[in-house]
Amino acid sequence: MGNLAERLCIFHARYTLFFITRTRSVVELSKKYLLGLFQSEKRNMERMAEVVPDSNDQAYQHFMSKSPWDYRAVLHQIASDVDAAIGDSEDCFLIIDESGHAKKGRKSVGVARQWNGRLGKVDNCQVGVYAALGCGDEVSLINERLYLPQEWVDDPGRCDEAKIPQDERAFRSKAQLALEMVQDARRWELRYRWVGLDGGYGKEGWLLRALDGDGETWLADVHRDQLVYLEDPEPVVPERRGLKGKAPSRLVAQTLPMRVDKWAAEQPELDWKKVVIRESTKGALAVEVLHRRVWLWDGEEPAARFWHLIVRREIGSPREIKYSLSNAPEATTTERLAYQQAQRYWVEQALRNGKSEVGLGGYQLRLWQGWHHHMAMVMLAMLFMFEVRRKHKKDLSLLSCHDIVEVLRVLLPRANVTYEEILRQLEERHRRRQASIDSAYAKQRGQRQKSGP
Repeated sequence: MGNLAERLCIFHARYTLFFITRTRSVVELSKKYLLGLFQSEKRNMERMAEVVPDSNDQAYQHFMSKSPWDYRAVLHQIASDVDAAIGDSEDCFLIIDESGHAKKGRKSVGVARQWNGRLGKVDNCQVGVYAALGCGDEVSLINERLYLPQEWVDDPGRCDEAKIPQDERAFRSKAQLALEMVQDARRWELRYRWVGLDGGYGKEGWLLRALDGDGETWLADVHRDQLVYLEDPEPVVPERRGLKGKAPSRLVAQTLPMRVDKWAAEQPELDWKKVVIRESTKGALAVEVLHRRVWLWDGEEPAARFWHLIVRREIGSPREIKYSLSNAPEATTTERLAYQQAQRYWVEQALRNGKSEVGLGGYQLRLWQGWHHHMAMVMLAMLFMFEVRRKHKKDLSLLSCHDIVEVLRVLLPRANVTYEEILRQLEERHRRRQASIDSAYAKQRGQRQKSGP
């Protein structure tokens, strides 16, 4: 792979203009932070400063939380670079997904008791909503939003403490954040062919209709209780039957809807079609699929939407069933829809790589700007890995993000390479821990004195 460390420095140089403000340059700090994301096993700023030469955590903290560089401009450029690499493919997708980041306490911006999909339970965490641009296994994160729960929006003091901008203090659902990022992608003129959404977003009918109205082609997972019409409901306002009371004004469907899981359970085995969705390290990955056109109606629109329903089950695990809707053109084949449905796997893999390899969830930042700055730097690191893997796809087809990080940890210069330096860092860690312990005890004593005997 040549001198990967040198290539990383050349890569960073492409982004230097984004780290020069009117009053100062933080180019060198941005480079050291990027190196720290690769070099440090724990991506908090103290550990990063221990391994990156000539760096310190206080400078990192200022770079993240106070320096005014524009993270949105960085994300825009990242998206453009990914688009330049894969945007001309007919398989290029934009997929929205979310990830929970477990946090202690209540100071970190957006933290609350809420669903953490990675843990599969309600937990104290922050939730980021992410957009990824990709083509098959070539995928990278390009945009983000931090979900701000209602309890934060309703607490101005808490928002002040986290330095949340005034125009960000209105509640927006995750689905609204998802729509914003799709609109960003269009404004940035990215060349994806379709949008993918998981069930948490697919259940929001208004979002699917909004994307449909914006001209987006999408495929969205839905929950098993999703209602569809097997025949056009042809909504009409009923005729008035008598002189008493108000005349009917609401539209009424002429047929009854059905749950998608009930419909799938009633289909004969012969209707399930075997489809190969991708090649994997264990051979061809095949699933069984049901596909038909159905109508969706929200109870208000004058006409129902005529969309695809795709039901997928794992071969050998017939109870593992996924349901999806798509507004793709009517002639779209079952094989094409099944392929598109399966692409969310690669985005889930990208999120896992982001967390395990470059600190997507391993930060210690409490303020609004710090969270967004960190995410932009993580996505910059992910772009580098995306480009390296793409460059070596033919000669190193199994090259992983973990492989790249392992190589960089060997090649990049390290600060803690001597016994004396490691000992000094241990002593500094212990000093800080002891100071934290002393502070906690002092706080408890102060509380007891206030409460009296």
